[in-house]
Amino acid sequence: MKQCSEKDLEKGGAALEEAGDGVEALVRPGERVDDLQRNHYRIIQDPARFCFGMDAVLLSGFASARERDRVLDLGTGTGIIPILMAAKTGAAHLTGLEIQPESADMAGRSVRLNRLENRIDIVTGDIKEAVSLFGAASFDVVTCNPPYMTEHHGLTNPDAPKAIARHELLCTLEDVISQSAKLLRPGGNFYMVHRPFRLADIIVLLRQYRLEPKRMKLVYPFADKEPNMVLIGANRGGRARMTVEKPLIVYKSPGVYTDEIYDIYGY
Repeated sequence: MKQCSEKDLEKGGAALEEAGDGVEALVRPGERVDDLQRNHYRIIQDPARFCFGMDAVLLSGFASARERDRVLDLGTGTGIIPILMAAKTGAAHLTGLEIQPESADMAGRSVRLNRLENRIDIVTGDIKEAVSLFGAASFDVVTCNPPYMTEHHGLTNPDAPKAIARHELLCTLEDVISQSAKLLRPGGNFYMVHRPFRLADIIVLLRQYRLEPKRMKLVYPFADKEPNMVLIGANRGGRARMTVEKPLIVYKSPGVYTDEIYDIYGY
């Protein structure tokens, strides 16, 4: 996930200045409301804490869910992935699990802002305890935009919400994958966005927990640069065969997004 200082496109659209439609009753001081450009949905964010980034939006476009599916998003943060998947798919029900009470509260208010209470639940809880919260084999789809860095990798942000989002302080990659394997019904699908430098760890852990990698898409900032994101799809109990999809290029020139990026965002 990325900070709010990025361009408006990566923040989910221009902030809405005016109050109305009950917005004033749901937004706290210091927060803002951003237009998601999908189904007129909006999201409440706090620039001082953490805002969703392009990786979350790309994951919501990469993941798929059928009309009868129950979907769980681990570490949902602002609730961006369940809200976007509610707009982009016909999933029967979506749940977001978030350990930070303040973020979970904000996500819940965004659900109410969009009148999605019948389709989305936000639950406050720990990823490591997800199976005890929801029960084994409870979901058809699990998504996750986890912390990318190990606890000892790079500088840890002194601001707690940002540090938790970036570094494996409260859960590890293995926690995410092991819990997802238990939460999924047989034949269910797991989708995650991560960094290419963790790809070997990701594939080893997926197979260790019997989530067979089935799809992979690398994301490149420019066509002539190294990839900086990887989108992975795995199937619980699937056969060994993975499709490496055509790469996704973010920029066709400095400051100009490719048509595929605009399509994913809904612009």
